[in-house]
Amino acid sequence: MELDPKVSSKSMGSELHISPKKSRELGRAIKGMRTTAAKRYLEEVVIMKQAVPFKRHGDGSGHRKGPMANGRYPVKVAEAFLKILENANSNAEYKGLDPENMYIAHVSAKRGRVIHGMRPRARGRGSPSNTETVSVEIILNEVL
Repeated sequence: MELDPKVSSKSMGSELHISPKKSRELGRAIKGMRTTAAKRYLEEVVIMKQAVPFKRHGDGSGHRKGPMANGRYPVKVAEAFLKILENANSNAEYKGLDPENMYIAHVSAKRGRVIHGMRPRARGRGSPSNTETVSVEIILNEVL
């Protein structure tokens, strides 16, 4: 997504070792939030105080308190998103923008490459033990 570079800042994380499905759900949850509210939300997810509603990938997960049905606490994903959000805030400050007066205009979580691995099993066999990666992009835009 392309926005006016004079009033926006962008940050990316490439091939992060986090879950693609949980990344998609968390990105959907924080899109449109102010940066301060999103930072507070992500910090509460890390300490397992606030659940993330799972709309698409929530099959088999239980209900959580608050105005949601299915939900989970993706701590590792929230920590990665928090770092990317901090980078976007730093980029905004470098451009001379006020990070307090910005909102998350775009969040993209795409599957990265799969790191193939094998786990030894009984009788000389092996089972695949693959690691999925995710590329995340966050674009902040100034509130007009």
